[in-house]
Amino acid sequence: MEKIAVITGTSRGLGEAIASKFLEQTIPVIGVARNENKKLDQLAQKFGTTYHHVRCDLRDLEDMESALIDIFLEINRKQKKCVYLINNAAMIDPIHHSSKLNHELLAEHVQVNVTAPMVFTNQCLNELNKMDGTLICSMITSGAAERAIYGWSAYCSTKAAINMYTKTVGLEQAHLKTNHKIIAFSPGVMDTNMQVEIRSSSPEQFADITTFKQYKEEQKLRKPEEIAKALMQILHAEKEIENGRIYYARDYL
Repeated sequence: MEKIAVITGTSRGLGEAIASKFLEQTIPVIGVARNENKKLDQLAQKFGTTYHHVRCDLRDLEDMESALIDIFLEINRKQKKCVYLINNAAMIDPIHHSSKLNHELLAEHVQVNVTAPMVFTNQCLNELNKMDGTLICSMITSGAAERAIYGWSAYCSTKAAINMYTKTVGLEQAHLKTNHKIIAFSPGVMDTNMQVEIRSSSPEQFADITTFKQYKEEQKLRKPEEIAKALMQILHAEKEIENGRIYYARDYL
C-alpha cells in the first residue's frame, strides 16, 4: 500500500528529525508548521521524493481545518492509502505554579497540546474510513504525563490527556476491528529548543531547573535523530503495533 507521512511541528527539533527519516526511506512527507523548512525540501530532492509544507497555526481551529483540507487534497492527488500521522507539535509554556498562569497562554497551550492532535486524528480517521485506507498514528507524549512536576501543571495535564486519548481511541479501533493503529511515544529528554525554554525558567517558576541544566551540562540529552530512529523502528513493525499502547524511546535505544 502506498504510504505518506503527515507530521506536525516540522520546522525544527524532533518533528524535523522524524520527517528526515521518512524522506530517507523515500516516503513523501506533508509537514504542518508555521514556518517552512528548506532542509527538508532539499532532503526530499536528494532521495527522489517530496516534501509538501502546509502552513498552519495550531492555536487557531479554522487554520487547522483549512490545513486538513490541503492535506487531504495532497494525499488524494498522490493516491496514497496508508497515512502515518505524527502529532508532534507541542508547547511547554506557561511554566509556573497554578495561580500564576497567564490565561491566554494557558488556552493556547491546551489548544496546541490537546485539541490539535485530537482534531488531526479525528479528521484523518474520518477521511481514511471513506477511502478504505489505513491510519498509523503516533502521539508524541512525555514522561511528564505520568508524574507531577512543579511548575508544569499545564504540560503534565495535557500530556496525560494525550495518553488517555490514545488509549481510548486504540480501544475503539480494536472494538471496531479497523486496520487503524494509534499509539503514544514518549521520547525522553532531548536536546531541542523546548529544553532551551525550560532552562530559561526561574527557580520560582520551575523547581527542577537545576536538574534540567545538569542534563545539558552532563550531556544527558538525546539527539532528536536518535529518538526519531527509535520511533521508526516501532512504526515499521506495523503488525506488532499494539493499539493504545504507550511506547518509550528508551526501550529502543
